[in-house]
Amino acid sequence: MSATELSNAALELPADERLELARRLVESVIAPEELGETVAEGVRRIEEIAAGRVKGLTEAEFRAALA
Repeated sequence: MSATELSNAALELPADERLELARRLVESVIAPEELGETVAEGVRRIEEIAAGRVKGLTEAEFRAALA
């Protein structure tokens, strides 16, 4: 199965299963300690948004924050 086929199949999973798959994939990558912590923090933040504990920015809010 190709990476494209795998990703298309994964996108059909429920959100919680996609999140678990993403976590397992990220953890499978060997990264320098410093990068590993950054990735772990990113995963934690994505989980907070997915669980509804944190509200993400709209595109307009994001672009305004960059200006």
